[in-house]
Amino acid sequence: MTIGMEAFKMRISRLLAIVTCVVVALGACSNQPDPLADTGNESLFLYGSDGNIQNGFAAFFKDQPGMLSGMKGTAPLADLAQDFRNRISATDPNLQDLIFAGETYDAVVISAIAAQLAGTTNPAAIAKHINGVTIGADSCSSVAACLTLARTPGRDPAYRGVTLRHGFTSAGEPSTASYGVFHFGPNNLIDDGKTELLNTGNDRNAITEQPARPAIPGNYKNSGAPLVLGGLLPIDGALAFAYPPMIAGARLALKEINEAGGVLGQPVVWHDGNDFTDPTKALTTVAKHKADGVHVIIGPSGSAISMKVLPEVIKGGMILFSPSATAAALSNVEDSGMYFRTAPSDILQARALADVMLRDGVKKICLIAIDDAYGDGLLADVQRELTAAGVAAGQIKVFQYEVGENSMIAKPDQVTEIAQQVNAFHPEGVLVIGFEESAEVIKGLAKAGMRFRQ
Repeated sequence: MTIGMEAFKMRISRLLAIVTCVVVALGACSNQPDPLADTGNESLFLYGSDGNIQNGFAAFFKDQPGMLSGMKGTAPLADLAQDFRNRISATDPNLQDLIFAGETYDAVVISAIAAQLAGTTNPAAIAKHINGVTIGADSCSSVAACLTLARTPGRDPAYRGVTLRHGFTSAGEPSTASYGVFHFGPNNLIDDGKTELLNTGNDRNAITEQPARPAIPGNYKNSGAPLVLGGLLPIDGALAFAYPPMIAGARLALKEINEAGGVLGQPVVWHDGNDFTDPTKALTTVAKHKADGVHVIIGPSGSAISMKVLPEVIKGGMILFSPSATAAALSNVEDSGMYFRTAPSDILQARALADVMLRDGVKKICLIAIDDAYGDGLLADVQRELTAAGVAAGQIKVFQYEVGENSMIAKPDQVTEIAQQVNAFHPEGVLVIGFEESAEVIKGLAKAGMRFRQ
């Protein structure tokens, strides 16, 4: 009886071993890897910033359907009124995004009101009134109402625009801002139903002093009118997918300004211009605008371009007014009082991004950024915000990548090396700061075995 039971146990043990080998097949009972096995990290949060949080970014993932699903990030976004949405949709019914559309609209409108207040198209005189347009005693929100106030002696317009809710700081930029927190859906496009708003900044940082107003002329024969604006926008290059909403915002503003009687008695004139998303090429557009008598340049799209062209803009006696350059360093750049922006500083965006990651409970983070003025500044600001919020310095790893000369393509060897190091670190979240070239960084992370949370 005892001998029979032992034999039975042995047969059962052999049977279980066989069943186990069949179940795991190519696993423990085989030297061949399981093709369905997860060889990468646990899924992690993927974050982006305004340079890649747009529907146009999906174009770089045509062969990777769903790869962006779950990616989230921030970009400047005011709670745009439905009336403005309707008006700009009529300007361009095919718009996929509204990012920086409102900021471009506001930059054009503020320039026009400032010129009317100055009583001249002289850029230096206009520049002295730009900050004041945002802090006057008489609040106005429509182009027609603000221009009427600007033409009326004793009235002091305070423009409250599409994106501008409070006054400019002494640096010529918004004292407060709101950011959209955007989520990509399974089709690699932003899921509008998940978009939320975060407010940041402090309106007490707005200036309070107003420049003296000139006497309102009886006619504008000596004003230098018409006011001439020139675009320096990303018609081509890495940010070309952001061009449609920006130019739509500019065109809508021009239409409404001229319908309201123009500036200094004449319609405002617009000259198109390309910044090519390239600092060197953008200089050719600046030179052309100078030759064409442009007073205010609306643009450029990126911070690195702003840094490059600003000295030439100043030398040419023009104003540079960017709706989308966000680097914090631009707040303190030597600008002779001729640089302004409706885009908020990345110091404010860094707070919003850090808030998004902290709300997800992320405590081990990799920050990857393009090596330029935009990436350098935002990366440093986000890192500072995270450590200030209690994330241990050793739990944050930072990486930067370069793009090829005269191109916006991330260097493949750097992407591979960064992806391998990120994978080895096993982060809970990864922030990728960049433009169209950052698509290759995200693909590199996936190729290295990382999976992104849906």
